[in-house]
Amino acid sequence: MKRQERDRRTPNRRARDEILPEYDFTRARLNKYAVRYAQGSNIVVLEPDVAAVFQTEREVNETLRALAGIIQKHRLQRRLTRRSV
Repeated sequence: MKRQERDRRTPNRRARDEILPEYDFTRARLNKYAVRYAQGSNIVVLEPDVAAVFQTEREVNETLRALAGIIQKHRLQRRLTRRSV
């Protein structure tokens, strides 16, 4: 039997930039954080174990503000202690 020569290109091959039909973006929506990101907000991704501690973004912000206050006081005390020595 004689082998049939095969065309190396698959006839049904789609263009590389064409989206396959199984990907349905008809119900897609914009990223809900896109506006805030564009306004200059900092986006921070928490590790899952840290995120599990907080229920809302408000709790995260309150905790970080409290911690920032403690850090600032500590830095100020260290500067004052070093100057007096």
